[in-house]
Amino acid sequence: MSKKLKNISIFGTSSDAGKSTITFVIAKILQDMGYSVAPFKAQNVSNNAQVCVDGGEIAIAQYFQSKVLGLEPTYHQNPILLKSGFKSSASLIIEGKVKTNKNVLQYYRDLDSLKPAVNRCFKYLDKKFDCLVCEGAGSPVELNLMDKDLSNIYIANEFNTKIILVADIEKGGVFASIYGVYNLLPKKLRKNVIGVIVNKFRGDLSLFDEGINIIEKEFKIPVLGVLPYIPFNYGFEDSQSLLNYNQDITKATINVGVIAYPYMSNYNDFEPLIEDKNINLEFIQNNKSLEKYDCIILPGSKLVIKDLKWLKRNKLFDRIKEFKKQIIGICGGYEMLFESLNDKHALENEKPSIEKGFGFIDDKIIFKKKKIVKKSKVKILNKVINGFEIHHGTSKKYPIYFEKNNIFGTFVHELFDDDKLRTSIFKNIDKSYTKFNFTKVKNKKTKKFVDEMKNRLNINLILENIK
Repeated sequence: MSKKLKNISIFGTSSDAGKSTITFVIAKILQDMGYSVAPFKAQNVSNNAQVCVDGGEIAIAQYFQSKVLGLEPTYHQNPILLKSGFKSSASLIIEGKVKTNKNVLQYYRDLDSLKPAVNRCFKYLDKKFDCLVCEGAGSPVELNLMDKDLSNIYIANEFNTKIILVADIEKGGVFASIYGVYNLLPKKLRKNVIGVIVNKFRGDLSLFDEGINIIEKEFKIPVLGVLPYIPFNYGFEDSQSLLNYNQDITKATINVGVIAYPYMSNYNDFEPLIEDKNINLEFIQNNKSLEKYDCIILPGSKLVIKDLKWLKRNKLFDRIKEFKKQIIGICGGYEMLFESLNDKHALENEKPSIEKGFGFIDDKIIFKKKKIVKKSKVKILNKVINGFEIHHGTSKKYPIYFEKNNIFGTFVHELFDDDKLRTSIFKNIDKSYTKFNFTKVKNKKTKKFVDEMKNRLNINLILENIK
């Protein structure tokens, strides 16, 4: 007997309602019940990407969701990815591969040409799995954009998915957002709504009992659960969720400052440091004294030269230049440490550009047309680590990493995930540093988080509607 279920769409009643989180929670619960489940998001807008084994580049949210389910991430789970470009353009990645830079207006005009890729990927996964849990994007009822909405309306219409609404009570106006989104949905889609999850409730959940009655009796929408606000420091999809991280610094002995420039990317590199009880991690968004920090990290950047110019304008460049303690550069941040950066093909800028870097490393960065996107198993500081690379910039002298005195940099992401390398770096800063198993802690906390949410969700009602 087939176990095939109806597919599910997760619609937020606002941006940052918790769709990414609810997607992997629902998917994991169904998987634990014996169903094969995969995450899917037709279109994502994020500078935070990962590399799949198939060489495709997808948004970190779908990569993380796949890993929670024990799946090998693939471009099929996120067929369309947009990354910030210069002015009003965006880097368009289709089925894992960079295709072009497009003006946003042009992108919307050509939207129909992207639907075959979305359909191919959805149907490929649909044949392999009992259920797809499809994450939406923003609000599904931006009335001026509903015909241009691939992740919400298009998927729900085209594939007749069942719909779960997710409302963020922390923002305020939760009743209006639930009522408004539900009643602005096309009639066909309203019939497919299973119910609403009220997310991020702080305090005694019983205080919302009357709220449940109002939603169910007056709005006629079943409440599938009221979920407490529980900090979750993994799978950050955007900088907004990143900056809301929660960290225990009661025993921290090392102060680390991460330069949060405007086009910062791949900030999941810092999940191990947020989890690390030895470290007090702070994101630096403006010109301030760096004296208190034991280590400064320059993270990845989608537009490296623009972020380098930003550092110079606000004088952080000068402060970093004078910093005598540990400086670490990752990918775009690594490129900034060189003598100069040459974007001769105008890959990240309006026109060909050469920009002077910090000059800590005796070589020049040349941007190559063919983007390097690959998994990497490399030896860094005498440790073999598994990571990934996403960059146009290249160095002849130091193609993987550089290390001398207080300067260390690499093109490889996920370096802090490696317990041995992370311990080596931070023991060099503070000999009292104590190591820990990041993967073990991450898996344990993720399971605990899912279990907590499962206990507060009406899974039986969800299952009744998708069987």
